[in-house]
Amino acid sequence: VGGNLIRQATWASVSGILDDGGTIIGSARCLEFRERPGRLRAAKNLIDHEINNIVCIGGDGSLTGANLFRKEWEGLVKELSEKGEITKENAEKFNYLNIVGLVGSIDNDFCGTDMTIGADSALHRIMEAIDCITTTASSHQRCFVMEVMGRHCGYLALVTALGSDADWVFMPESPPEPDWEDKLCEKLKITRENGQRLNIIVIAEGAIDKEGNPITSEYIKDLITKRLHYDTRITILGHVQRGGTPSGFDRILGTRMGTEAVLALMEATPTSQPVVIALSGNQTVRVPLMLCTLAVAQAMKEKNFILAQELRGRSFKRNLETYIYLSKLRPKLFSSKEVSSND
Repeated sequence: VGGNLIRQATWASVSGILDDGGTIIGSARCLEFRERPGRLRAAKNLIDHEINNIVCIGGDGSLTGANLFRKEWEGLVKELSEKGEITKENAEKFNYLNIVGLVGSIDNDFCGTDMTIGADSALHRIMEAIDCITTTASSHQRCFVMEVMGRHCGYLALVTALGSDADWVFMPESPPEPDWEDKLCEKLKITRENGQRLNIIVIAEGAIDKEGNPITSEYIKDLITKRLHYDTRITILGHVQRGGTPSGFDRILGTRMGTEAVLALMEATPTSQPVVIALSGNQTVRVPLMLCTLAVAQAMKEKNFILAQELRGRSFKRNLETYIYLSKLRPKLFSSKEVSSND
């Protein structure tokens, strides 16, 4: 947990990296940090490097762990001092820990912010893949089930559906009605009867029904194949969504949020509460850390899907409303029998 891997940042070491993907500093999950002895060791490493201000970049798990670390800090410092592993002078000098969180997640799954760092870049990867696939799908009149990341959050699935004019979208926060199989097949059938040459169905990897049961890509493919006999394929994009260079939006977002995080730490006092730098509209704001973590997970556990949608933020809810609105505003589609009778 740190130790001799901690390096002091310089202007040179942090310049020219805006277009780099991935975790530049090589940080990763640490099993040791989940146990108190690991956090005790982490506290010593930080004090040895005279650090008591931290910017934590990650999702719910990382930020929850960072807040636990902050709560334990006073006790950890006291224990290190009693064991003689740090001097009494350092124990007094570093007797508090300030934390500011930045949410780095391609899922855009954090309550309290309209956008997380990485989500826009992932969306770019997905849209590029769908643009390539739709060419083939149209030529061969296929139906494609596109599975995108989002184990607990449907943001990527939702905006992908909006951006690709998908016929249907499955996501955790908005489970379909109990008769969705019939409605899906009927919609696909009518679109084909009215000249549509391909169908795109987008599904988040964590899609569920109203009872919390998983809805899988394989199940959807089998359903369409058996009922409609359409040539149906599954494409699971997987980790390609995490790769590549960051989008322009993410470069700017990361820069703005990083700047605000440093300002928050410079203004912090020993009694300051931990905050997360969030995006509200086009403004960076500071929101209390513990008001944000785990709130959506609790709403989903209680099957309170309306609350879960609201907790995702204004952008998520507006996108969902837009998709539902547009799916209902299409020109009237006639079945083949209705078209014949109107002639």
